[in-house]
Amino acid sequence: MDKSKGFVEAEISKNITQWEKDFLGRGSVSVKTDILRDMVIVTLKGILTPAEYSVCDTKEGIISIKKIRSELVESGIEDLKGIILKQTGVEVKSFHTDISTISGERVMIFKLFIDLEKSF
Repeated sequence: MDKSKGFVEAEISKNITQWEKDFLGRGSVSVKTDILRDMVIVTLKGILTPAEYSVCDTKEGIISIKKIRSELVESGIEDLKGIILKQTGVEVKSFHTDISTISGERVMIFKLFIDLEKSF
């Protein structure tokens, strides 16, 4: 690969931030991408709105917010996989995500078919 690992990580972060704004209507406060072995790990901070934090005061509220936020991201999964493919040249094998209702962080893990880190 001609591009540096840091460059690809930064491009993925930039593209996912833009996807959030276009698809979800608002972006996170910060996005950090790390390529580790066969994974692209994206950490997004500042995901939850103040209203969502107040809903998270109860167990039912936490479950509800996690479910809704997960469904929103899953509905845009093809776009997200496209971002990873465009920036890395590698197809996504599987996608995993979760959100912390305490810190307001979301973690996205894209598992790839190859060890991308070795190609840098």
